[in-house]
Amino acid sequence: MSQRSAPIGALLPIEDEGVAMVAKFFRALADPTRLRLLEFLLHEPHTVGECVTHVGLAQGRVSTHLACLADCGYVAARRDGRRTFHQVTDPRVADLIVLARSLAADNATALAACVRIAPAPRPEG
Repeated sequence: MSQRSAPIGALLPIEDEGVAMVAKFFRALADPTRLRLLEFLLHEPHTVGECVTHVGLAQGRVSTHLACLADCGYVAARRDGRRTFHQVTDPRVADLIVLARSLAADNATALAACVRIAPAPRPEG
């Protein structure tokens, strides 16, 4: 077991609203399509069309996911003529995704056996 510099309880906000905000932060990331989009947008901006090609969903679905990510502050849109480019707003998102992948890999057996959290629904085109 690794040592931590602070007890786990000290890492979360004390007030209920702060904990609820952290939970909402993770709910925004709890969708596989949004995670794929974030990872795609980490290194360079992309148009909705490029995002559609990358995730293989209909344009309307991708736009909805991008709007969610933008509303929650993960991505920003920038217009360039008739095209709009989306990009990750905070480089720490890359660190978060790398850490999440690592933790998920380390806990893959437990996650696969978990029956309390339903598997993510399959994306619809």
